[in-house]
Amino acid sequence: MTNVKKIIIIILIIVLVVIGISSCIYLNAVDPIDAAQEKAVKIAKEESDLQEIEDFSVYNGEETYYVIKGKNQYGTGIYIWIPEKKGRIIVRKQSDGISKKEAVDKLMEEKNPTEIISVRLGMEKNIPLWEIYYRSEGNLINYYYVDFKTGEWLKKIENL
Repeated sequence: MTNVKKIIIIILIIVLVVIGISSCIYLNAVDPIDAAQEKAVKIAKEESDLQEIEDFSVYNGEETYYVIKGKNQYGTGIYIWIPEKKGRIIVRKQSDGISKKEAVDKLMEEKNPTEIISVRLGMEKNIPLWEIYYRSEGNLINYYYVDFKTGEWLKKIENL
């Protein structure tokens, strides 16, 4: 075997090992999220009329909540907040509160974000809310919380 063939084989082995290790790391990283989603969907289907799942997220505030966006048996858009630990689930029609866009518009009225990183539903003190994570001038991290039902500002954490 020539030196070129040996080098090619060694490079291929290294690439395959790196791909294998990367795959294992990725699968181990997403496994807890998949397990949480499976648990949340099971609870939501048992305790609500959830028929179709459109989105799933995890909110880590004072307590951890699983949030499902979906549709009920009538095709109505709903949100379901499920506490990670024991507690009651909360189900709201999407039309019973403000939209993601309206929450962002509320932020834009008061602040001048340079970049909105994420917008997701959460729950604090049994109040469904929108959490907006954004960067301001100087690359500072900020959180802005808007009441899902009323659209009113609840709290903000600024300049981290």
